[in-house]
Amino acid sequence: QLNKGILVESELDDIVIDNIPIVTPNGETLIQSLDLIIKPGMNIVITWPNGAGKSSLFRILACLWPLMGGKITRPSLEKMFYVPQRPYMPAGTLRDQIIYPHKKNEMNQKGVTDEDLKSILKDIGCEYLISRENGFESDSDWNYVLSGWEKQRIAMARLFYHKPIFAILDECTSSTSLDVEALLYNKAKSMGITLFTISHRLSLFKYHDHVLKFDGEGGWIFVTLKNYEEMI
Repeated sequence: QLNKGILVESELDDIVIDNIPIVTPNGETLIQSLDLIIKPGMNIVITWPNGAGKSSLFRILACLWPLMGGKITRPSLEKMFYVPQRPYMPAGTLRDQIIYPHKKNEMNQKGVTDEDLKSILKDIGCEYLISRENGFESDSDWNYVLSGWEKQRIAMARLFYHKPIFAILDECTSSTSLDVEALLYNKAKSMGITLFTISHRLSLFKYHDHVLKFDGEGGWIFVTLKNYEEMI
């Protein structure tokens, strides 16, 4: 039985992963030991065959899965933002979709206005939603009103609203076209958001400078994108 690991929340913005095993909640060991130091600005694409366990590292970072050994030092979770493939659309207004999980009073405290949200929607090519849906106060069943690609763009709008240091992007542009994908990734990078992208899409690799590749059999490599391209 492995000892429980240690998770330290640090004032620093580095993520230091020191000799941690990746173990599922049902006890299956996916990786015996992982060692990484990730600094802001190190944009990393993560590949894992057949999707098995591809989000496991982030589940451990977010304390959704137990840390079964080693040590993780990371900034507070407020500095990290997760963008899933199928974003959750809460009950509420159009504004609520963009600022989730914030409410309007939290948005006001942050000093963000509807004009700022309009600018974010413009950045993602969805400014038309404001007139189509009759303004930010409109209330709908957004799961039905928005298309798959609109939901994915709204999830990226949330990222631009929250402006975290680290973004975990889990196949989050799978329904968008390559030009929209480029728009969203370049916008995130221009804002200084450090990207962790979980994907097999080779079109995404160019927005990153490192590759973390798991082989599905307990092995892993962490290399620069340049070195990775020379390997394949």
